[in-house]
Amino acid sequence: MKLRVLYHGNCFDGSASAGLFARFFREHLAQGAAEVAYTPMQHKGDPQPIAGNLLDGDVNACVDFRYSQDPRLHWWFDHHASAFQLPGDEAHFRADDSGQKFYDPQAKSCTRFLATCLAERHGFDIARFAELLHWAEIIDGALFPSAAMAVELREPALRLMTWVENNRERPLAERFIEDLTTRPLADIAAADYVAQALTPLLDRHGKNVQAMRRLSHLDRGVATSNLIPDGIATINKFIVYYLHPDARYSVTLLETKERYKISVGSNPWPKTPRAHDIAKLCERYGGGGHPAVGGISLPKTDLAAAERVAAEVTAFLQSA
Repeated sequence: MKLRVLYHGNCFDGSASAGLFARFFREHLAQGAAEVAYTPMQHKGDPQPIAGNLLDGDVNACVDFRYSQDPRLHWWFDHHASAFQLPGDEAHFRADDSGQKFYDPQAKSCTRFLATCLAERHGFDIARFAELLHWAEIIDGALFPSAAMAVELREPALRLMTWVENNRERPLAERFIEDLTTRPLADIAAADYVAQALTPLLDRHGKNVQAMRRLSHLDRGVATSNLIPDGIATINKFIVYYLHPDARYSVTLLETKERYKISVGSNPWPKTPRAHDIAKLCERYGGGGHPAVGGISLPKTDLAAAERVAAEVTAFLQSA
């Protein structure tokens, strides 16, 4: 029996959700006799990113990612406010009577949400994953007690967060998913495949902090950063609040190999509470996310258009 798991790629929460579901499937539904294949998914501005050829398993599951009406999607768990992108998506979900599709936009992490659903509905033993659930909540819910903790990256889980956000080798991503449900986080962070990559990543992270001191600017409560000229494709999103504790929101423009990306967030340690739903704001431009953080992806065909969108989002947040 083949299980295909689609999951939010380059994401600690998505990886942990994928690993937990695969562990549940092997133990409760396949009695260990299952071939598990993982497919990372990215929010690219396409409202229907789950192409039919991706659902090639005997059983197909999607975790921490958008809904699909495709009848070949058998299991689904998500907590993104922008989960339903196409007309009829939400109605299709509400009408589903399989007992295998779950959604809660109030959940801090998909990992704990998924684990709780499987424990309550199927008796899945989740007590053994307490460390993983704890850190998935902190990381995906931005529940860090301070910006310093999120930026200084002293804890093994935060180093793993950094590793997975930067890893581009699919076999290692799959090894990481399997390790998350079988090994303590400190052991994974010390494993050669993670530790060797972390050394240059942490060095780059330190340089990114210094770059953001130069490139980020605070104006009317919004910290803006254009990282494209410096070639910074990924960055710890908490650096901006570490450097600008008075920022209410942040708008960051980056360039990856595939697209331009606008990262939009609100300060998890605000002096003035958030007044806008970031997911809904990003949805205006084909993006999405959560009420407190989201993103917009645009084709790498028109840099001026990406800069215009970033400027419009910034102006809207400054007017709040």
